[in-house]
Amino acid sequence: MDDEAVRDRLRAVDDPDLGDDIVSLGLVNAVEVDDEAGVVRISLALGAPYSPHETDVAAAVREQFADTDYEVDLTAKIPRDLSAEEDVLPGVKNVIAVASGKGGVGKSTVAVNLAAGLSKLGARVGLFDADVYGPNVPRMVAADEAPQATGEQRIVPPERYGMKLMSMAFLVGEDDPVIWRGPMVHKLLTQLVEDVEWGELDYMILDLPPGTGDTQLTVLQTLPLTGAVIVTTPQDVAIDDARKGLQMFGKHDTNVLGIVENMSSFRCPDCGSAHDIFGAGGGEAFAAENGMPFLGAIPLDPAVRTGGDGGRPVVLDDDDETGAAFRRMTENVADMTGVVRRRDAADR
Repeated sequence: MDDEAVRDRLRAVDDPDLGDDIVSLGLVNAVEVDDEAGVVRISLALGAPYSPHETDVAAAVREQFADTDYEVDLTAKIPRDLSAEEDVLPGVKNVIAVASGKGGVGKSTVAVNLAAGLSKLGARVGLFDADVYGPNVPRMVAADEAPQATGEQRIVPPERYGMKLMSMAFLVGEDDPVIWRGPMVHKLLTQLVEDVEWGELDYMILDLPPGTGDTQLTVLQTLPLTGAVIVTTPQDVAIDDARKGLQMFGKHDTNVLGIVENMSSFRCPDCGSAHDIFGAGGGEAFAAENGMPFLGAIPLDPAVRTGGDGGRPVVLDDDDETGAAFRRMTENVADMTGVVRRRDAADR
């Protein structure tokens, strides 16, 4: 078997999202046939580790050689188009911001469960609590360990549930308010990104503060965002503010991976009936109106509050229906991350 014969087989593998086969899309980086070892080595332009769709692509590639005596050795890599000065997080494959137009919609809850859900899938994850004025991620994952420092004055982030963590809450007193102007916030965020030993990560999840202020601008100007997730609740007031967040990312040419509708319904534990306390379907309609993917609806469930206050994200609970909703959301975010990365690779 030669390289062209390998590529002929790979033309039978379709990308589940981009509408063509992986060879025609340019998603096959390299092919090597080692007849002596009986191995076909294939490098694919896949950029979202543990994305279900990308896992399916890899499985389909292996299936194309099931009738041969060759072992398939798959690797995945998408080159980065950033200079050394621009690439402030060289070991991080994907940076995903979780944002909302207003407070009180459960943005931090979504960010924490997304990060924990990706870690549960097996990904290497960092969770950066960039909500400098209201940092509560450490409480939501029961992280009591403070960051350590290396001899070179680099910060070593603590870990919880397989996630590397960084938050303003580690640096100030528990009850101390953060009363800082924009330039100070910019400097802090820059240091917490560049001076932290993040290591090799598949995903860094950023929990942004609500709104469209200085912190968001700093992140958009400083970090190489793969995309953003916008969180809203179903009612019109929240949708109005989510629209502002969508426009902010559009003005900075940042991909929006999709919309999450939080607090979508409440199922009464006594009567079993579902109650749309904040309305119904607003987030999904907002996504459709703007041509955005709808990443999932998360119920209004006391278990989410219990998990957040108790420091165990509900996404980790296999037998919980709301945990299952968070896991579906996590997989959808990973899939959309893969779409962005593969589309960029195909357009090169």
